[in-house]
Amino acid sequence: MTHTEGLASAVDAVRRGSGTVSLAVRVGGEDAPRVAVEPDARHYSASTMKLPILVAAHRRAERGDLDLDRRVAVHDDLDSVVPGVRFRVDEGEDSDPETWAAIGHDVPLRELVERMVTVSGNLATNLVLEHVGLAEVAAVLAEAGCSDRTQVVRGIEDYAARDAGTDNVVTADDLARLMVALGEGRLAGPAATAACERTLRAQTYRDGIPAGLPYDVVVGNKTGWIDGVNHDVALVRVAGLPPVGIAVLVTAPGLPAEREAGIARITRAAWAEALTDRAGPTMTR
Repeated sequence: MTHTEGLASAVDAVRRGSGTVSLAVRVGGEDAPRVAVEPDARHYSASTMKLPILVAAHRRAERGDLDLDRRVAVHDDLDSVVPGVRFRVDEGEDSDPETWAAIGHDVPLRELVERMVTVSGNLATNLVLEHVGLAEVAAVLAEAGCSDRTQVVRGIEDYAARDAGTDNVVTADDLARLMVALGEGRLAGPAATAACERTLRAQTYRDGIPAGLPYDVVVGNKTGWIDGVNHDVALVRVAGLPPVGIAVLVTAPGLPAEREAGIARITRAAWAEALTDRAGPTMTR
């Protein structure tokens, strides 16, 4: 695929020579991405793995086999996917102090689902995953049309599983597919779909994809980061188009703020290349 100089420059700037940058922009009802750069390259998922868990929680609730308003115990000792092994999450690596403050108490499961996404809570994620189950998460990915290159197969900081070769990996194209499938209502009913979108739109971290989009779009996103990695994935609603899924995955040298700024720049260039002529003004946030 031939890209504009703007997109190529944006990708090169954040790639910094040795990195991997992946981009996929998908529009509902279309067979191929409108724009893509290394869309099938595998990246460590970081917190983008929380997206299918969000959908899985709401659709299990929709089916009536999970009560999101039930109060559940907050604890920091967890079962590994490796049988017989327990592990703990590092509080110092978590961006969600409120869940840690609730250890030893019961909180509504719905609150943990929200904090898992809006502030990217790691302990909250693992507690939600205990109640949702990896099988339901895998079903969400499969029904979204994701490839086997994307897998969510363990909790956060389950290092015993990682050391045994079990790791969460994603591709940009699969995450864009997931967002489009959610937006089209193919993964859950209207109420559950709307609940997922409300949570994504309440996201705290908006310096990546949202910062590169026009003012007149509605965007919900989920970031992910660890050392050397910054990702962002978004579901975008724009007048005159079906749902748009955008994923920008960056595994590259540099500072986190540089990678985040790079994601915004890549998004801006990708929007101009693939969508501006059909989706209105180009003024960005």
